[in-house]
Amino acid sequence: MNSSPLSTPLSTAAYPIEFQQLLREKSENFIGRKFVFSAISDFLDSHSRGYFTIVGTPGCGKSSILAQYVTAHPRSIYYNAAVEGKNRAEDFLASVCTQLIDKYLAANGETSEIVKLKSQIQNLESHDGSWFLSLLLQQISDKLNDRQKLIIVIDSVDAIARTSQPPSTNLFYLPRYLGDRTYFILARRPFLREKSGLLIETPSQTLDLRDDPAQNREDVLNYIQQYLSTAPDLTQPEFCQQLATVSENNFMYLSQMLPAIKDNSHPDANLGESSLPSELPPGLAAYYQNHWLRMRGDGLSAIELSVLNVLVHSTASLSVSAIANIIDGDEYDVEKALDNWIEFLNKQEIREEICYSLYHNSFREWLGKQSILE
Repeated sequence: MNSSPLSTPLSTAAYPIEFQQLLREKSENFIGRKFVFSAISDFLDSHSRGYFTIVGTPGCGKSSILAQYVTAHPRSIYYNAAVEGKNRAEDFLASVCTQLIDKYLAANGETSEIVKLKSQIQNLESHDGSWFLSLLLQQISDKLNDRQKLIIVIDSVDAIARTSQPPSTNLFYLPRYLGDRTYFILARRPFLREKSGLLIETPSQTLDLRDDPAQNREDVLNYIQQYLSTAPDLTQPEFCQQLATVSENNFMYLSQMLPAIKDNSHPDANLGESSLPSELPPGLAAYYQNHWLRMRGDGLSAIELSVLNVLVHSTASLSVSAIANIIDGDEYDVEKALDNWIEFLNKQEIREEICYSLYHNSFREWLGKQSILE
C-alpha cells in the first residue's frame, strides 16, 4: 500500500488507551483480506481526498480489518463508536481532535498554541465541534507535502447515538467537504442509501464485503486452518470446507466456535451436529442478544413480530410480497419492518425479486429458541 502511512511493526500505543485492548484483540490471529487493503490503497492513490466505506453484515471482519490497518500504520487517527460510552458525537470530536493535535500539530507548533487548541476542545459544545474539526483538518492539510496523507479511521460509524446531535447533520459531524490529502475510512453495517446519515461532496467509494464471496471464503478457510493447525486431526480438508460453509464466511462465528470445537470435539470427516457444541459459546450468545436488543428497540408492533416470526422459521430468502401473503399483511408494513432491521438481513435478488433472510443461520436458530417471539 504505497500511499498508506508509513508501515511499522504492530503497535497500539499510538492510540487512545480506551481503544488499545480492542485493537490488540481484533488484530490477533488476523489473516488475509488482501483484496480489501488493495481497494483502500487504490482509492488513496487515485483520489486527492475522499471517503472510503467498508460495508458488511455483523461479524464479517470489518473491525479486524480496520484494527489491522491502523496498528500497522500508527500515523492514522482511530475511533471506534462501538466501544461502550463512545457513541456520542461530543466524545468522537474530543478524541479525534486531540489525536489530530498530538500527531500532526504538536511536534511543530508552539507550546502555547497547542495548549490553547486543547483547551478549546474541552470547552466545545458538540454542535460547535464540526467547525473545530474542519479547522484542524484544513490546518493539517495545508502543512502536508504531496507524499503525505491524513487518514482518519472510524469503526462502527452507525453505532452513533443519533440523539447526541441534530438529525439533519452528518453522523459525528463528519465534514461535507475535505481538503487535499485528507481521507476518511469508515466501517458500518448494511444501510439504506437514503438513511446513510452522510451528505458529502467529495470523492467516495463503498466496498461491500458481500460482493466478494470467493475472496471471503478463501480467507475463512485460511483462518480455520491456521487456528486448527495445532490439532492435526481437525485440519482434514473436507472438515475445513464444511466448517467454512456452516460459518457463512462469518469471522465472529468462527472466533467463538473454533475454540469450542478444538477443546470439546474430534470430528470425523463429515461435519454433523455432533461436531459442533450443543450450546452456543457464551460470547456468541451475548453477541446475538445484543442484535436482538437493537432489533427490538422500544418494543415491536404486532406486524413486526409477525414478520420476524416468518424470518425465523424460514430457511429460504423471501420477498416482501411472499412475507405479506404469509402473514396476511400489507406489503408497505412488511417493507417498513425489514428496513428497520436492514443491518441484520441478507438482501439479494432472486428471479427479479428482492428477497430477505436473517444474516446468519446461527442467529436465526438462536432467535427461534428464545421465548421473545411468543
